[in-house]
Amino acid sequence: MTDLLRAPAELKYAEELDWLESIDDNPKPFSWRLSPKMVRLFVLGSERADGLDREIAPKWFGDRSFVERSIVTLASDRGLLLIGDPGTGKSWLAELLSAAISRNSTLVVQGTAGTTEDHIKYSWNVSMVIAKGQSRESMIPSPIMTAMETGAIGRFEELTRSTSDVQDALISILSEKYISVPELGSDQDSDNIVFAKPGFSVIATANSRDRGVNDLSSALKRRFNFVRIPVVTNKKSEAEIVRFRTEELLRRHRIELDVPPTLLDVLLRSFADLRASSAAAGSDDEMLESALSTAEQIGVLEDAILHSNFFGERALTAHTLAASLVGSLARRAPEDLAILNKYLHGVVEPRSKEEGGSWPEFLEGGRDAIATLS
Repeated sequence: MTDLLRAPAELKYAEELDWLESIDDNPKPFSWRLSPKMVRLFVLGSERADGLDREIAPKWFGDRSFVERSIVTLASDRGLLLIGDPGTGKSWLAELLSAAISRNSTLVVQGTAGTTEDHIKYSWNVSMVIAKGQSRESMIPSPIMTAMETGAIGRFEELTRSTSDVQDALISILSEKYISVPELGSDQDSDNIVFAKPGFSVIATANSRDRGVNDLSSALKRRFNFVRIPVVTNKKSEAEIVRFRTEELLRRHRIELDVPPTLLDVLLRSFADLRASSAAAGSDDEMLESALSTAEQIGVLEDAILHSNFFGERALTAHTLAASLVGSLARRAPEDLAILNKYLHGVVEPRSKEEGGSWPEFLEGGRDAIATLS
């Protein structure tokens, strides 16, 4: 696993999943590897009341009810649609659920404007078709078809980014639980239908900011249970998420570098300020193009850590953190630069005079970064 750039959850937490499976004596739906209770425990982490011999660290930080509703949905005949703003952890939750239930989170279709029916059904190995004709052996199953054949969880990322034709093809899969292969003939003995095995389900994700791109039809909506994942606004929860991801980053890059709690607080408060400013904005021009999600906070901190490690003095500073924030969030010039400059002058400058600490250096770093990009 050390030679993988990013190991899927079932490999990353393989030892933990093996242990949970070995002690799990709760009833399991279909072909699930873990019971619903153990799936929830794997995702949200253990508590003292669970009475386990070892601690299970939380991997997704959010309301317990979202996870429980997701698990219950996957145990039913309906698909699960995780919907929310960018960076709210929808894909990560989908990966964790798939890893815990099926021990395979890689059966993924990425929704784009170029996604076709073949991507969710099947295609053909052309050379084998020329040599031996169309058969099951020359058919290339999609990740969704593979999930159907193995009774596993299939994932569909960014569902609203795919066209209506692709969405319509998914309706029959979710409704009928089989895929017809007319190229293999029409006789019942010709094995021209792929049926889903018990345990098969689909987890789809959708970006709430993509509304209007390719809206879901009412027919497709009826095949899903919706779980809306909100933006994390609780400062404590957000700090836990950022700290958890940062520790993973440091381990992956084998970097020994401290993230002072004071700088983490500066980052959290800065994003909270900018979110409040965007919420109060009267037009899109007064809002940053960034969604200001928790994921983007992690990206800002990752950029600052790597810069400090490779080009700094192996110590994270407020100056580097501010430069990373400006560089990451200033996507439009001059609009975003003007918004960030207004924030520095209107909020950070008074705060640096009142509170001191890391804020004066943060102010200087932000101004230097804006001057460089202007």
